[in-house]
Amino acid sequence: AWSVVVLYFTMGFRQFSHGYTAVLEALRAGQLDRARMMLSLWRREPADEFTQSEVAKVAIEQGLLGAHLHAFGVIAWFVFVPALSGALLPGTLGALFAGPGGAVLYRLAVLLNERWGTRKDLEFAQFGSFARDAFRILDWVPARLTAISFAIVGDFEDAAYCWRSQAAGWGDPQQGVVLASGAGAIGVRLGETLHTSGSVSFRPEIGLGEEADLEHMQ
Repeated sequence: AWSVVVLYFTMGFRQFSHGYTAVLEALRAGQLDRARMMLSLWRREPADEFTQSEVAKVAIEQGLLGAHLHAFGVIAWFVFVPALSGALLPGTLGALFAGPGGAVLYRLAVLLNERWGTRKDLEFAQFGSFARDAFRILDWVPARLTAISFAIVGDFEDAAYCWRSQAAGWGDPQQGVVLASGAGAIGVRLGETLHTSGSVSFRPEIGLGEEADLEHMQ
């Protein structure tokens, strides 16, 4: 019972599902401005100049990453990774990471990376560097388990191809693994250009198939 309670509170479905649903419903109603606003609130970044396709594309990207960080990654540390740590780490140390301990450790790593990992000011640079490095290490196995899960439930061949050929080109290769496999599994193109601040920013292409739209979001 204790394990179930801890797992429930460490898995944050609402942290990505509510934002995704709000954007989806706004686009479904033909309210592009509202969809942009909902996406901005969810990502905490401006989206005022996004086209409808860009709104759908970025929402899918955020949804895939959110599903990994708040669901698949937690489950991986709760179920699969503790089995490995129990085999490699002796006695009490191995038991510490079993079940709830693994889930809590992963969620703490995610939170620290979100709060500190983006900070590059001189005073807190070392804290940010540690948060990024610790999360990258702890997320290496879960990111690949998530990618495998996406491939199994979607188009396996395209997911595997995108993972092998496109993931390394993304700004954060670990995120690239999740996004490339997810895009390949769905059959949609992610990444590419975004209209922001009166200009166009270019990103690597991820995925295969058609341009993102409402149908892919559904």
